[in-house]
Amino acid sequence: MSPAPFPYKLVATDLDGTLLRDDHTISERTREALVAATAAGAVHIIVTGRGVPWTRRVLDDLGYRGIAVCGQGSQVYDAGAHRLLTSVTLDRQLAGLALSKLEAEVGPLALAASRDGVDGDVLIGPGYRVQGSLPAVHLDDTATMWSAPLNKLYIQHPELDDDALAAAARQTVGSLVDIVMSGPGIVEVLPLGLTKATGLSLAARRLGVKAAETIAFGDMPNDIPMFGWAAHGVAMANAHAELKAVADEITTSNEEDGIAVVLERLLGAA
Repeated sequence: MSPAPFPYKLVATDLDGTLLRDDHTISERTREALVAATAAGAVHIIVTGRGVPWTRRVLDDLGYRGIAVCGQGSQVYDAGAHRLLTSVTLDRQLAGLALSKLEAEVGPLALAASRDGVDGDVLIGPGYRVQGSLPAVHLDDTATMWSAPLNKLYIQHPELDDDALAAAARQTVGSLVDIVMSGPGIVEVLPLGLTKATGLSLAARRLGVKAAETIAFGDMPNDIPMFGWAAHGVAMANAHAELKAVADEITTSNEEDGIAVVLERLLGAA
């Protein structure tokens, strides 16, 4: 009896906390598993909350030449051609209104923003605590943040933790903008209705692949819509409890080659 074919045509992976280890590298085992899945007929797509400027280095290091979904689904990026295929921006007037309403409820917030474009800067306002060492432009006055198109805002509160801030924001301004938590210290303000699933569905359509043919890997609540869209959602062992609650499967952590563990099992059955 001949083995069954590899069951998915699309492998969608989040980046931080999922594909990347904690030192921001990708293990050789995971690289090899993705190469084997590709050889078996699947396409690998990175789906990340990072905007294109914060994703390009990783894609180039991977030798990744395909389509990537960046900026929480706001950007579909052709890594081989180094160009944006689609880009959705945040209505700055609406975002400003949402921030005013939220600050009236919880008090002053520290802000950062991601400007649109392949070379768009990430702007860091006073008091915002930067996660990691990714390149950014520090501002003395947040007023200049609003002078050019933005993909998203980042918000932090001096006392509320990520879960509490995200919950308060959804309750207060969830009818105006979308709020997602995409990592430790990272609560984002996005255009209403925009999710990773939005960008992934656009990218999949370009590739002629359906949701029913997709397996997705992630670790944070911003991956929930992607899991809802894909046929099979796999949460890392290090994932947030909200994502684990909706996952079809939980694998080992990003430090323990969780993606490779699942792909090797599927390839072994193929």
